[in-house]
Amino acid sequence: MTITRRHRAATLVIALALLVAGCMLVPGRFASQLDVRRDGTFAFEYRGEIVLAPLAQPSPPSEDEAAFEPSPCTDEAGDTRPCSANEIDAQRQTWEAERAERKANKDKQDAQSRKAMQGLLGGIDPGDPRAAQEFADRLARQEGWSSVVSKGHGVFEVVYAAKGRLDHDFSFPTIERLPMVVPFVTVIRRNDGTVRIEAPAFSPSSANPAIPGLGDANKDQASAALLDGTFALTTDAAVLANNTDEGPAAVPSGGQRLSWQVNARTQDAPTALLRLHD
Repeated sequence: MTITRRHRAATLVIALALLVAGCMLVPGRFASQLDVRRDGTFAFEYRGEIVLAPLAQPSPPSEDEAAFEPSPCTDEAGDTRPCSANEIDAQRQTWEAERAERKANKDKQDAQSRKAMQGLLGGIDPGDPRAAQEFADRLARQEGWSSVVSKGHGVFEVVYAAKGRLDHDFSFPTIERLPMVVPFVTVIRRNDGTVRIEAPAFSPSSANPAIPGLGDANKDQASAALLDGTFALTTDAAVLANNTDEGPAAVPSGGQRLSWQVNARTQDAPTALLRLHD
């Protein structure tokens, strides 16, 4: 293996690790809504796809090697001559030894990458055929996940709901043994009676990142998990700020509604600031 090929393989391992660390879990097609009451109660729901990035990544393409071809042999004068059978056998043995070394190095790098990902996934081996079901089972045993179905290629169809009182911050998703997740939605209570709502993962830059070193084929694979959804916030609290296109709209039941369409053209993640009245 040449230095260039070794560098390329190392870059691939590093890039995959960055992908996993930065964008472990991303939304696909979804509908999500959050209701915040001015007394501090809230209800949240997410229906649709989530994508576990390590299971969605294609295997690196194998580098096919040309069949063995003997190198020219020369005589004492430096002129080309036909190779003897023994010389061809010696060349073949050298070629096969070098090929075996290249394969061993590749297998070692693949194993290191797989082990690193397994550690980031809390023990789930991304190369194991049972990995998707293991992840689905892990989600299903957590409170709030009423349905988790694997659709293949790292995509899961889920239904999640939670409600409570904002005497603490709320973040979705929080997953057992999977700490490095860009939050889809966060609700943060401030000590001045305001609540800030952000949806960091509901933006193209977080959901479908371009990872240097993985090439165009990986970008196409990332785009297959298309970010396409809606996020709605309803509240009877005062809306102090928001970045919707249309602003708050009155709802028949009282209060206001903010809506965001999230897709590849979305420039900024949804945000809003509310003032509660206990």
